[in-house]
Amino acid sequence: MMGISTHGMVRLSPYTTRLRNGAVDPKAVPGVDQRAASLALVDGNNAHGPVVATAALEAAMRIAGETGIAYVGCRGSNHLGALVPYALRACEAGFVMLAGTGASATMPPFGGAEARIAAPCPEGPHFILDMAMSVAARGKIRAARDAGQSIPEGWAVDAAGKPTTDPVRALEGFLVAVGGHKGSGLSMASDILSDVMAGARFLTGISSWTDNIDAPQQLGHFFLLIDPARLIGRDAFAKAMASFSETVRSATPTDPKVPVMLPGEREQTMMAEAARLGVPLKDEILAEVKALAGG
Repeated sequence: MMGISTHGMVRLSPYTTRLRNGAVDPKAVPGVDQRAASLALVDGNNAHGPVVATAALEAAMRIAGETGIAYVGCRGSNHLGALVPYALRACEAGFVMLAGTGASATMPPFGGAEARIAAPCPEGPHFILDMAMSVAARGKIRAARDAGQSIPEGWAVDAAGKPTTDPVRALEGFLVAVGGHKGSGLSMASDILSDVMAGARFLTGISSWTDNIDAPQQLGHFFLLIDPARLIGRDAFAKAMASFSETVRSATPTDPKVPVMLPGEREQTMMAEAARLGVPLKDEILAEVKALAGG
């Protein structure tokens, strides 16, 4: 619905395959272990990633509602899709959220982690920064490979570390970190918050869920929620975020036809349009969904 085609319905078929072949336990129930007033761990018990993440987010919102802040780490989980839907839910509940997920090592020296930060705006759109720590997400490179297209320079290097525009060679090699060493460092920081602190696998210990479709990933996620009402007050925060949003969105655009938008505004606009008009799907994706449904 948000137009994130690399993490949407295209994932349904491999998710189903992993459930059917036992790589993911369809009957697993995540367990929540609250370790302190504002700290909790969720053991996913090899459940589907979105199931684990939803349990963690619900626990984080409950704890933050009680104490004002919550860190909930996850382990024993699998690929959770895009993090932006969880960010939107946190914003709608009035929380500022910083979240991340572990991933298989796809960037030199190691990393491939993703991070999100979100803050609610009183009348929307909410501020939702949703990005991988690489210049481009691996899913976009797979999409270029499937479409028989090249990728832009600066996205990836091949197995020998040489820049490439060939998506096949890129998938055999590594993604390029955004901001060079700074992006690589941020990726490692996200990996520590997502995996190390939660007791999950990390760095090269995480297998690719697409390349090793029969193997559990045992990766981690984290959700850090803050209740701004406990700091400057809900009304004061809403007023400040309204001013923040207006300042950003009223900036003079470099292209008069393209207005300046908040991070996440485009996705929220597309979600509203999808709710009204439906979700556009490629014919091959629709065929896969129908095949999975048995019709």
